[in-house]
Amino acid sequence: MTTAGDIMHRGAQWIPAHETLDRAAQLMRQLNVGALPISDENERLCGILTDRDIVVGCVAMGHDPAKTTAGEMAKGTPRWIDADADISEVLQEMKGHQIRRLPVIENKRLVGMISEADLARHLPEDQIASFAESVYAQGATL
Repeated sequence: MTTAGDIMHRGAQWIPAHETLDRAAQLMRQLNVGALPISDENERLCGILTDRDIVVGCVAMGHDPAKTTAGEMAKGTPRWIDADADISEVLQEMKGHQIRRLPVIENKRLVGMISEADLARHLPEDQIASFAESVYAQGATL
């Protein structure tokens, strides 16, 4: 059985909800990632911030990324998966919620992130095609 922990990329880092978007952008550049999980004061997942969120939801709206926090950008119920979850559960979660990145949690701690690239490296072509068809349907979120 292939698990979420088997295919995730390790080393994912939180951005605290109180941090500003300019700091988040700097951290994304440093880590060479396009998304960061957002944590509350108790290190619980409260959202995911993407580079697109910063550009479209802040800069393009005329807001100052040095004054806007990651927590202000957190919307909806954050999705995550346990490290021991089977790959079929990963696909179900990502397809069902039309998401392209999924934090992986183990013992209530962030241990990694699963992205589309991770799926592409580990899944057969038919499963990748099914994933892409469902996630890239009209209205999919980044």
